[in-house]
Amino acid sequence: MDIRAIAMGLLFAFLWSAAFTSARIIVADAPPFAISAIRFLLAGLIGVAIARMMGQNWHLTRDQWRATLIFGLCQNALYLGLNFMAMTTVEASLASIIASSMPLIVAFLGWAALREKLSPLAAFGLVLGFAGVVLIMGGRIGQGVDMFGVILCVIGATALAVATLMVRGALSGGNLMMIVGLQMFVGAAVLFVASLLLETWEFNWNLRMGAAFTFTLFGPGLLATWIWFKLVERIGAIKAATFHFLNPFFGVAVAAVILGEALGLTDVIGVVIIAAGILAVQLSKHSNTRK
Repeated sequence: MDIRAIAMGLLFAFLWSAAFTSARIIVADAPPFAISAIRFLLAGLIGVAIARMMGQNWHLTRDQWRATLIFGLCQNALYLGLNFMAMTTVEASLASIIASSMPLIVAFLGWAALREKLSPLAAFGLVLGFAGVVLIMGGRIGQGVDMFGVILCVIGATALAVATLMVRGALSGGNLMMIVGLQMFVGAAVLFVASLLLETWEFNWNLRMGAAFTFTLFGPGLLATWIWFKLVERIGAIKAATFHFLNPFFGVAVAAVILGEALGLTDVIGVVIIAAGILAVQLSKHSNTRK
């Protein structure tokens, strides 16, 4: 792993984590499902345009179409849509911590549902990571956290983990940027219908909200996706996924600096424990590939 790969991994982790803070800003002035549908529509148009300029087309394989639909539903509509809804009542730092547990959920579901073997290091990482989540949640519940918002975050993270397991290997065959763009349209369509049924379209457009929306659209939405694919191409998916252990750190740090969200000692200890658990799970995968 060279210096360039490390820089790409750090930037990806930062952009992914900062999205929770920008989302918290956005939903203060816009209905969460509606603004997410608009975001995905714009991101889809831009993504498809970039893909066409790169010479890609929408003649996807059956597995690629399946991956596009699954990721569009699970990642955009459920994971991101529910997180946007949750952050009307849940702080960005807590939402990012729950979302950061996604690699742990993937490892757990792979063991529980797909009978995948866990090495001692992976099992230790799972127990450690979930213990960190329980530690933080115990402290937050005592402070009166909105449990409905927490449940939405958990459902979203689980949906993304399920999608990750279901489409393993289905993205091979090229046209990756086209797939990124098309799956945005799936999320936009689902959330548009949900917004029509559940929300009143009242927007308070202002400079702060507009800046957060623009950052979310181009930063975590498009740039981070491109960086991720290039990073996987450069060092492989397992090594690239190791950078997920930085997400809890970046998530709470950005929320504290931008939003002024307070962090207690329990939160700091829990974040360190979760990060260590994620790192252990990812390192166990790296060790298995070398055997």
